Amino acid sequence: MSRNKVTIEEVKEDLRYLRLLARDFPTVSSVSTEIINLEAILHLPKPTEHFLADLHGEHEAFQHILRNASGNIKRKVNEIFGDTLSSDEKRELCTLIYYPEEKLKLARQTGDALDEYYLCMLNRLIVVCRDVSSKYTRSKVRKSLPEEYAYIIEELMHEANDFQNKQAYFSMIIQAIIGTGRADHFITALCYLIQRLVIDRLHILGDIFDRGPGAHHIMDALCEYHHLDITWGNHDVLWMGAAAGNTCCIASVLRLSLRDANTTTLEDGYAINMVPLATFAMEQYADDPCEIYQPRVDEERTNFNEKDVRLIAQMHKAISVIEFKLSGQIAMQHPEWNMMDRCLMEFIDKERGVITIDGKDYEMKDKLWPTLDPEHPYDLTPEEQDVIDRLRHSFVRSERLQKHVNCLLMRGGMYVIYNSNLMFHAAVPINEDGSMREVVFDGVPVKGKELLKKVERMARTAFDNDVDIEVRNRYADFFWYLWCGPESPLFGKARMATFERYLLDDKEVQKEPKGWYYILRDNPDVCDGILDEFGVKGSHRHIINGHVPVRVFKGETPIKADGRLMVIDGGFSKIYHNRTGIAGYTLVYHSRGFELVQLTPFTSTEEAVLNGTDIEGTINIVEMVGEREKVRDTDIGRGIMVKIADLERLLYAYRKGVIKERP
Repeated sequence: MSRNKVTIEEVKEDLRYLRLLARDFPTVSSVSTEIINLEAILHLPKPTEHFLADLHGEHEAFQHILRNASGNIKRKVNEIFGDTLSSDEKRELCTLIYYPEEKLKLARQTGDALDEYYLCMLNRLIVVCRDVSSKYTRSKVRKSLPEEYAYIIEELMHEANDFQNKQAYFSMIIQAIIGTGRADHFITALCYLIQRLVIDRLHILGDIFDRGPGAHHIMDALCEYHHLDITWGNHDVLWMGAAAGNTCCIASVLRLSLRDANTTTLEDGYAINMVPLATFAMEQYADDPCEIYQPRVDEERTNFNEKDVRLIAQMHKAISVIEFKLSGQIAMQHPEWNMMDRCLMEFIDKERGVITIDGKDYEMKDKLWPTLDPEHPYDLTPEEQDVIDRLRHSFVRSERLQKHVNCLLMRGGMYVIYNSNLMFHAAVPINEDGSMREVVFDGVPVKGKELLKKVERMARTAFDNDVDIEVRNRYADFFWYLWCGPESPLFGKARMATFERYLLDDKEVQKEPKGWYYILRDNPDVCDGILDEFGVKGSHRHIINGHVPVRVFKGETPIKADGRLMVIDGGFSKIYHNRTGIAGYTLVYHSRGFELVQLTPFTSTEEAVLNGTDIEGTINIVEMVGEREKVRDTDIGRGIMVKIADLERLLYAYRKGVIKERP
């Protein structure tokens, strides 16, 4: 490799920094060794990245995809063992890698030839470990090893280098692991190491919450994940607003959960006390059929009886009415948002059961409004206020929820740029001609990249304890705007017509016009303009989105704008499977290019463990590179090259005597 040309002038300009660097590398030898190591890293294959979007609480499917690396582990096992193992043996090995504790428990229950089973699986797992670790340095692999078994695993993984001389030594290690009763622990450690090494970095493109029952389990996993970034989705910021204590966000979260008959995340996950709402709803709506508030019950997941469904419908109506009132309040408090069209309660005629919108009367599907005061239509009754106050207390005091929101703040944001890929959940506000649309937020006109940065700063201020509480509360209001505001980059529509969709039959008044981003995103020039705005470089640069499900069965494609845009919301949520025709996407970016894995529905963890059932994925080649990408072609590689240049200046300084070595 050609060396960076160093001059004495450069060294003198950087002398202060080079002296600091010399503390870590005090001799010519230490500097030279580090340069050699870094140069070697640059020539390793690019590590594998996985992209997922719109998980919507589907924790079992999400966990399975992480465990099987979107089918990559299965492909590795097939490549490694080929015809030397039967299909059943390879499936058994894969299931063990995915679910080591559960599979080992089954093996112990059978009790047949357990030591032989351990010996067989240990040898096979070590072979897989060697293969998946081959694109990393020993140092990086070492940092991934469980501390308890680090030395032993490292020895076994590098057995092939000295097999003849150490065969007996390695055999004795494995026998000792079994003989001391540590086989279960050791096998489990190997399986999780394989899972960790197969996915180097995980990108989550928003909407972790709502619909499915396990957002809290997903967040538990993400908070502990080794290399991760998150772009916030509109459902995520709604929960963040609720955690910040915004009552309108809290009401929206509860309405969505009750609509889907999903209180698991609220009650079991975050210990939200639903009793005050249930008590109020049963009393206030005792004689109300609540017909339009019947929940969408998934009979495969729940065993609700008729009484349970009746109570959920009552709670659903109670919180919906509270939300309609609060959304009017917050829209009036923030006229700068231009959301006065959400102030609808004042146009309801209780006696006639109609609402007047733009001078036209619409008959409402629900004509019972016992808590609506026509003189003060947005005021909560004392009982409603008590309910929302007690719910607010539960949200702000939930330790697990606050921990998860802190993780979203620490590891997430409005957008991510990584390896020439621009990731954001939904949209960037643009004009009809594709130019960046200017929007005033917090009194400041912003557009494009600056708009997203401004929005993120405003969201973070709501959780900044150094800021006055009144200021924090004002910024907490902004989460509701991000959820459904007309210029929100997380929403991408002119309005969210919740009231109209619940209460009116007229399809015209229910419309939610799309923003220009969704109208123009198939245009390569528009996508190039957005990539330029965000400073994304490279000959293979892309925008990656979620938010809007790709309806595959209708012929829609996730690849748009001549490959510049990839939309990876394929309907991960179970309720979307019939709409999209698939069960989601995983985008995989490895050293040979991009692959889009089209997923089939996941049955259950139990089925996967007992029968080796796997999520089957159809691989679509999105983009393949002519020459295999290396670390030097990545953001990390570019950082390493900067460090090498610094070290070469330090080496020059030592050799010219500008800085003295410290042997």
